[in-house]
Amino acid sequence: MSHLKYYHYEGQGVEKRDRFWYSQAVRVGDRIECAGQGGWDPITGEFFKEINAQIDQAFKNVEINLKNAGGKGWSQVYRVNSYHVPINNEALDAMVRNFKKYMPDHQPIWTCVGVSRLGEDDMRVEIEVVAHDQEGATVAAATASTPEGGNLSLPHCSLA
Repeated sequence: MSHLKYYHYEGQGVEKRDRFWYSQAVRVGDRIECAGQGGWDPITGEFFKEINAQIDQAFKNVEINLKNAGGKGWSQVYRVNSYHVPINNEALDAMVRNFKKYMPDHQPIWTCVGVSRLGEDDMRVEIEVVAHDQEGATVAAATASTPEGGNLSLPHCSLA
């Protein structure tokens, strides 16, 4: 699928590409589809231990991923799939709190699933999204594809 443009943000985006052989995002026309983002520090990969902090960081990682793929962020998201270990009211409340923070002007469609395990040992949440980015599609089409994809510079996150 060489006609598609794949993206890997600096730090964990590149590390996960190399370690697990997958991309963080792909542009398909005017859509950006993002691989599941967890509550990891985007540079070091360390997971936050507390579920609220992990969900908050996963939302930040989705924002980083979307912007790295040329999008504007959560304001363009129309579909969210989230996976939780465990699924409980605390996790759901944290998701809703972040929806209201990142998408105050719209309510996406959302599928929320409880699972027994996610891709890494300390991972308690995984959030994947699809965003509509009509303006960015034109810019992306004009930009030559590179094996590295986008390369957004990230600040270091503090694990508290």
